[in-house]
Amino acid sequence: MRKEGSKIFDVVNYILLVFLAAITLYPFWDSLVVSVIPLNEYINSSIHWWPKQLQFDAYTYLLQMPLLWSSYGNAIFLTIVGTVINMIMTILTGYVLSKQHLRGRTIIMMLIVFTMMFNGGLIPNYIIIKNLGLLNTLWAIIVPSALNTFNLIVLMNFFLNVPQGLEESAKIDGCNDIGILLRVVIPLSMPAISTIALFYAVTRWNEYFSAVMYITDPHKWPLQVFLRAMLFENEAAAQSGGDSPYLLGQPIKMATIMISTVPVLMIYPFFQKHFVKGVSLGGVKE
Repeated sequence: MRKEGSKIFDVVNYILLVFLAAITLYPFWDSLVVSVIPLNEYINSSIHWWPKQLQFDAYTYLLQMPLLWSSYGNAIFLTIVGTVINMIMTILTGYVLSKQHLRGRTIIMMLIVFTMMFNGGLIPNYIIIKNLGLLNTLWAIIVPSALNTFNLIVLMNFFLNVPQGLEESAKIDGCNDIGILLRVVIPLSMPAISTIALFYAVTRWNEYFSAVMYITDPHKWPLQVFLRAMLFENEAAAQSGGDSPYLLGQPIKMATIMISTVPVLMIYPFFQKHFVKGVSLGGVKE
């Protein structure tokens, strides 16, 4: 009876999981289908399971814009350079604060947590960026957010779970603090580090508000700001009597979604194994 009950449970569980996966994936599939169908096909049907006619004019319309490529380059620069700076700051700060014998550790942690609840405000931040000469540069986005408090606390707590015996053995072998960090702590913490790096990378790729506030030069826009401006310009042109067949067309809007999300979806599978490993390591205590 137990085996039959277990099989029934497994079947019901699989059916439920497949159903939930279909519900989750359908919006993405619908966006993909709408981006490659003619506008009249989209208007004639409210549910799009499969394209009756493929048409890539929406992508052609987007890809012929020079600003798209410059914004892609800016987004890649923000993602790579910004994530590297984020991880250096987070790893170094988290490793130092994971040492419970550090003098003033409690006060430092209180100040760090304070920044999660209060900030100086938008206008003071803008004045600081302006006085530093960072306006209309990508560094205006990277520098102010070089360290995320929440990610710092998560990584610091993971460092706390690294067995102290390993660090003491490394000290006996002649390693200094930097050597222990590079040869012991970081290799053991790769699941957490990879997860935090992915969080930072996705945030950098989706940079929007800071770019709108600090960058007015279209050639310095990241991808998200360019796509927003492109959609607004098309809508304004349509209201003024523009003749483009894709003005206010849903296919071009869905094409912008695919262009901005596909790169992130291509990177995620490489980090999946670290997520699984991080779950298993997170429950191990010394």
